[in-house]
Amino acid sequence: MLYPELFKQLESVRWDMARDIPWDSFDANKLTDEQARTIKFNAITEWAALPATEMFLRDNRHDSDFSAFMSIWFFEEQKHSLVLMEYLRRFRPDLAPTEAELHDVRFEFDPAPALETLMLHFCGEIRLNHWYRRASQWHTEPVIKQIYTKLSQDEARHGGAYLKYMKQAIGRFGLEAKGAFAKVGVLMASARRTAQAMHPTNLHVNKALFPKDTVQSRVPDPLWLEHWLDQQIKFDASWETRVVERILHNLSLLFNRSFSTVQELNKYRKEISRESARLATADALPGPA
Repeated sequence: MLYPELFKQLESVRWDMARDIPWDSFDANKLTDEQARTIKFNAITEWAALPATEMFLRDNRHDSDFSAFMSIWFFEEQKHSLVLMEYLRRFRPDLAPTEAELHDVRFEFDPAPALETLMLHFCGEIRLNHWYRRASQWHTEPVIKQIYTKLSQDEARHGGAYLKYMKQAIGRFGLEAKGAFAKVGVLMASARRTAQAMHPTNLHVNKALFPKDTVQSRVPDPLWLEHWLDQQIKFDASWETRVVERILHNLSLLFNRSFSTVQELNKYRKEISRESARLATADALPGPA
């Protein structure tokens, strides 16, 4: 089991909202209305860890170890939403999310393959780590700058925990796990080719609710994320390249194979697919009489 050791590791570096956030350092002159509004939307987006956890527990009933780890991930992700709301409650109460706005991002996700979902969220943690690092640089008010730094560090640790479960899955499921991870890796490392940000909160997860079937489609301003990335924190090609490099680096370690480009990863994905098909065909052949 990975849960006991992950609990110890994450517990040892967990920050306290009362003691570790320098609330007294707040400088009202350095917080703009534009910046405060983005904090509200990030708080609502982080609240979506609730339906994501419900999805993980439903789709991983076969894996009590990973399901137990969700108790850590859920707690820390909900604390992200809480600390952002606390910031607004203290300094911009007019922008604090309502309970109805928070509840609107809690909806059921369609069932999905557990291995692909694991890889999707691993990549999502890498991307969010970089988004929050950039957000910390963009903000000018010192307290929120430190909050975003702490959130980014948490997301990096969560990515590391998911990577451990991915290694475990390869040991258990072999080619099936490699194929799932490579497939989603190609998708998530190809964000520059897509019109929208490649993050779990921006993906379609409930066909019956279309067009309100993504987390971002259910926040008060569905277009805020793209504006935040492109016009505010300016998450440009150089930052997206860092995300892609981290995904490729970690998959290189995971698969014991060097990937410097998405094209190389896609070539590997095709190799895994062909090998899986070959083995499936061999298994289907009749044995000797």
